[in-house]
Amino acid sequence: MALSLYVDTNRWRMHQKSVTDQFPGLVPVCKGNGYGFGHERLAEEATRFGSDMLAVGTTYEAARIKDWFSGDLLVLTPFRRGEEPVPLPDRVIRSVSSVDGVHALVGARVVIECMSTMKRHGVSEQDLARLTTAIDDVRLEGFALHLPLDRTDGSDAVEEVITWMDRLRSARLPLHTMFVSHLRAEELAKLRQQFPQTRFRARIGTRLWLGDHDSTEYRGSVLDVTPVAKGDRFGYRQQKAASDGWLVVVAGGTSHGVGLEAPKALHGMMPRAKGVARAGLATVNRNLSPFVWAGKQRWFAEPPHMQVSILFVPADAQEPRVGDELVAHLRHTTTQFDRIVER
Repeated sequence: MALSLYVDTNRWRMHQKSVTDQFPGLVPVCKGNGYGFGHERLAEEATRFGSDMLAVGTTYEAARIKDWFSGDLLVLTPFRRGEEPVPLPDRVIRSVSSVDGVHALVGARVVIECMSTMKRHGVSEQDLARLTTAIDDVRLEGFALHLPLDRTDGSDAVEEVITWMDRLRSARLPLHTMFVSHLRAEELAKLRQQFPQTRFRARIGTRLWLGDHDSTEYRGSVLDVTPVAKGDRFGYRQQKAASDGWLVVVAGGTSHGVGLEAPKALHGMMPRAKGVARAGLATVNRNLSPFVWAGKQRWFAEPPHMQVSILFVPADAQEPRVGDELVAHLRHTTTQFDRIVER
């Protein structure tokens, strides 16, 4: 009895191919929990479709994945002086976002991040003059731009990249490779046409691994079903059942990521109104679970436990049975499954 990730492998791989065809030379990203699949599995997939480079989030992830992927490993978190040293092979490339970081990595392979409108990290235009001498002591693999997902001001992603290409060229810095994130295929094609001497490499994670939502599905097994009558007390806090029905114990709890939710950017009145409504219900211990039964998302009977959740299914619905599986709408990047089932 488990929280399972079901994968339609052929469909999932067909989607991967559609993305790699649109973005030749892409760098697949494998960070965090491996987008719900795990580092080892994504390393195997990247090897299968012939990638020569895999991007990871941290040096610790690089140390774990180096035995699963034989190509270059690009660490996306920028180097900082004083960080804990992690033994890594020479095929690991470090991201750097400051001139000081370049000076500290003598002899290392580096990708230099430029400050985009994300304003997260990167060298500034004013830093470029000092970079011209600093890069003599490193093995420069290229520059990189991490771009925003949304452009509410109407600005153009291609123009932002062109602006930085012009700055780098004016500073007489090498433009053999530019790593980019969050560009569409047609935008990348425009850049390749305008800068034929530069190799543009798209770093892609979410779109590659999670772009076809119907190729994967989480399901939690029903472990126990207990009938309750209105007013019966149950659970850790001995709350009263609001009506007749069943308490359904299903695999999947906080250790799996059930009940965890990343903050969302809300646009428009309707999403905001729904968010306010959910918050109001939570104050009276009414929280909607990610589990679906008989076509409806069911309520938590109480907050999820470590490895299981207890749901309330009202008497007017079909009674679940032990061994049934409930589809769960879970976020891949915050979920840990017990097993993966290939279909």
